[in-house]
Amino acid sequence: MKIYKKIITMIFLNLLLCSSLIAAENLFEKAKKKFEKEDYENSKFLFQRNIVFNPKNADSYLYLAKIFKSEDNKEEEEKNLDTTLLLEPDNEEAIYMLINIQLDRSNFDKVNILMNRFSNVCKKMCNKKLEISKSLQDFEANNEKTN
Repeated sequence: MKIYKKIITMIFLNLLLCSSLIAAENLFEKAKKKFEKEDYENSKFLFQRNIVFNPKNADSYLYLAKIFKSEDNKEEEEKNLDTTLLLEPDNEEAIYMLINIQLDRSNFDKVNILMNRFSNVCKKMCNKKLEISKSLQDFEANNEKTN
């Protein structure tokens, strides 16, 4: 009789776990749809809820970073990008977004480090390397003019 109770309990726990994973996936998809409709406030809430269920979902942090970028909240944007890269070190979009933050700060040492990392992992966004290099050249040209 005890064996049956244990088996039933294990089945119940497995079903509960599966249903919470499905709920988390649905939250992410709902949040993504709201983000695409530019409903940033509601999508932010849903991405944050998704993180509660699935704290290792790098995509949720990446989308939060995009939302904070649209709100011009660089600190929160950078925190979420750092978390994205902690969970998914080869996320080229997160690296690219961090490069742009560092370019805005004129932190060229960090840009060069991130650029090397970006070059090593790029697959879909390799065309952005030229854009970044051009931005660096423009900054260097402007610095030479002011000196």
